[in-house]
Amino acid sequence: MIESSLRVLIVGAGIAGLAVARALRLAGLKPEVVERQPGPGAAEEGIYLPGNAARALRELDLEAPLRPYGQVIERQRFLDACGGRLCEVDLTRLWAGVGECRALPRSDLHRVLLSGAGGAVRFDTEVYALRPAASSVTVTFADGREGRYDLVVGADGQRSTVRALAGVGGPPRPTGLVAYRGVVIGGPPLRDWTVLLGQRSGFLVMPMGGGRLYCYADEASTRLPADPRARLRELFAGYGGPVPEVLDAVDRVHAAVIEELDPGCWSPGRVVLVGDAAHACAPSLCQGAAMAVEDAVVLARALTAAGTVEEGLAAYESRRRPRTTWVRNRTHDRDRTRDVPPALRDPLLRGRGGRIFEEHYRLLVEPA
Repeated sequence: MIESSLRVLIVGAGIAGLAVARALRLAGLKPEVVERQPGPGAAEEGIYLPGNAARALRELDLEAPLRPYGQVIERQRFLDACGGRLCEVDLTRLWAGVGECRALPRSDLHRVLLSGAGGAVRFDTEVYALRPAASSVTVTFADGREGRYDLVVGADGQRSTVRALAGVGGPPRPTGLVAYRGVVIGGPPLRDWTVLLGQRSGFLVMPMGGGRLYCYADEASTRLPADPRARLRELFAGYGGPVPEVLDAVDRVHAAVIEELDPGCWSPGRVVLVGDAAHACAPSLCQGAAMAVEDAVVLARALTAAGTVEEGLAAYESRRRPRTTWVRNRTHDRDRTRDVPPALRDPLLRGRGGRIFEEHYRLLVEPA
C-alpha cells in the first residue's frame, strides 16, 4: 500500500480535480489542488448525471449532499423535429440498483465537490513547467515558485497544460459539431429529459428544478456563429414540442466547437491524466462528469492497492481505458444518427429506438 505521506499535486479544480481530491483524502492522502482561474465558480449551465455518476458520487460519500439539488429524471423522450414521439427510455428501470439520474445546475455540483474535497484550493496558480525524475516531478509555477511531488494529476480539461508539458498526445480535434447551451427560467413545464432530432441537428431540454430548464442544441458544423442566440433561433425555428417556448424564453446562449481527444498514454512517469484531460469526447451520452468521477474513484482505489506509484497508475489506466473507449465509440454511434435522413431514421427509432439507446449504456450499468 502506498504511504499516506505521498506528495500529490492536482492541477485543476473542476469536476475531475475536486473528485480526485475527495477520493484521495478518503484514502488517507493530503493532496494539494491548484487552479489557474482566479476563484471558484462554474459556468452557468446545466449538467445531467446518469445513474453511474450517482454510484461514483456515493462511493465518495457525496450522493447525499447532492440530493437537495436539481431534479431526478426518470425518463428520456426522443421526438422528431415536429415533436412527434419516436421512442422512450425508462431510466428508473435502466439504472435500477445503480443510482438516480439527476439534472442540476453545474454550479451546484461544483459547490458540493469543492466542499467535499477538503483543504484549500490555491486559485490563480498556473503550472509553467514539469521536470520529471525517476521517482518525483518538480513543478514550476508561473510566479516562479517550485514544488517537488511524488505524483502530479492533470485534471485541467481537454486543453490540459499538464498533458502538453508532459508531451503526451496532441491538441484535441474537432468532432464536426457546434454546441449551443443556455439556461431558461419560466419556460414550458417539463418532467423528462427531452430531445428532438432533426436533420444533422438536435435540441435537448431538461428540467433542473426550481422552474429552470437547461437546453443543449447542436448542429453539424465547425464554425462558431457571430450571434449564438440568433443562430439557435434560426436553426430550430421550425421545430415543434417544447422548442418554440424555450427559444422565446432563452436569453444568453453560449456556443462552442465540440472537440475530442485520445492521447496514447495517460500516465507518463509520475504524471497521470484524468477526466477530459485524458478522454474528452462529445457530450451526446451525458457521460463527461460520470467518467471524471469514476476516474477519481478508480485512481484512488488503484493507488491504495498498489505497492508503488507506477503500479497504481498502470492499474488505473488499464481499468479505465476500455470503459472510456466504450463511451467514445457509443458517442460516435449516437452522433452518426444525425447524418441519417429523418425519413429513414425516424421509422427505425419508432420501432427499436428504446432498445438501441439503452444498449449505449449497457457496459456502464456495471461498476467501474
